[in-house]
Amino acid sequence: MSYRVLVAVIVVALLATGCGNRSAGLGGNDVRGKVFKSTAVTEQGEPRALVEGTVIELNFTEDGRLIANAGCNMMQGPVTLDGGKLAVADLSSTAMGCPSPDLHKQDEWLTKLLSATPSWKLDGANLVVTGPNTEIVLSAEAPAKLEGGTWKLTSLIQADAVSSVPGGVPATLQFQDGKMTAFTGCNNASGSYKVDGQTIAFDSVSVTYKACGPDEMAADRAMLGVLAGQVTYKIDRGSLTLTNAKGEGVQLRK
Repeated sequence: MSYRVLVAVIVVALLATGCGNRSAGLGGNDVRGKVFKSTAVTEQGEPRALVEGTVIELNFTEDGRLIANAGCNMMQGPVTLDGGKLAVADLSSTAMGCPSPDLHKQDEWLTKLLSATPSWKLDGANLVVTGPNTEIVLSAEAPAKLEGGTWKLTSLIQADAVSSVPGGVPATLQFQDGKMTAFTGCNNASGSYKVDGQTIAFDSVSVTYKACGPDEMAADRAMLGVLAGQVTYKIDRGSLTLTNAKGEGVQLRK
């Protein structure tokens, strides 16, 4: 065999090896850090109806766990995704009493499917999980964006403690094209902002000064505490956390 022919054979072999191992080598990298929600479920080739108001949710965490939910209890365990197989080791579940027997049965059905090492593949933007006589098609959940829409206050942060909003006081925050507007639960605020990495710098913030009840003022102080100067922000799915240099902050959801 000539040198030129030998080199060609080696190149073809390397290309074939690379192509052949591409999906296996991904090891699930295309799904890690993403949350998928069901859009279609079939069983025995026929559509399977889920309990009204529920979807199947699969959350592949960055640290290699699968967190699954079928409408009631939370299931989780270490997951491997090599070879097109979804293998969950030591799948555990919360033991919350479900509001209806149908939800409990749906939990059991999903647990059985995930424990059977189903196959998985990506079909375009969709994740397809296939087990014995069952197929679930899921779409990736789009991460929330800082701008657009209204963030609603859900929790207050003091150091490492997170508490609910006192009295359920409604407070909102909006970001759009460098302009911020907020209702703190008592007062209105507006100003400008700039985003740099995971920080937001607020500037030229103006606030009305109205006295309100104790619950409203607690929400007001927490909101105004993160709407001045520079704060750290983090978006986790539909939740936004703003934290100032003192470790105080708020959590909001869209």
